[in-house]
Amino acid sequence: MRVKRGVAARKRHKKVLKLAKGYSKSRRSSFRKANESVIKALSYQYRDRRNMKRDLRGLWITRISAAAKLNGVSYSTLIAGLKKSNIELNRKMLSEIAIAQPKAFEEIVKAAK
Repeated sequence: MRVKRGVAARKRHKKVLKLAKGYSKSRRSSFRKANESVIKALSYQYRDRRNMKRDLRGLWITRISAAAKLNGVSYSTLIAGLKKSNIELNRKMLSEIAIAQPKAFEEIVKAAK
């Protein structure tokens, strides 16, 4: 007995076309073009979820560095001082403190010196 696959194919096509909503021209309506675009978009999405973490860490380091320079110390010296004085603050929290509470950041720099 032969297997008719119309229902499964229709379901798969509908799933891909739903993901391609918002694309322009044939990328939205043609299954073949939509499928190519969706596969590419999903691979970019996967890659960039990792790159975002990398980019944010760079942003935090830049902010900490700028705030540290205002307090007369370099970024590397500050981080080394924090490690020696066993102050365990991650870079995200350090950058938030540097922006929101400059006085508190100044105290942290003094402790690191």
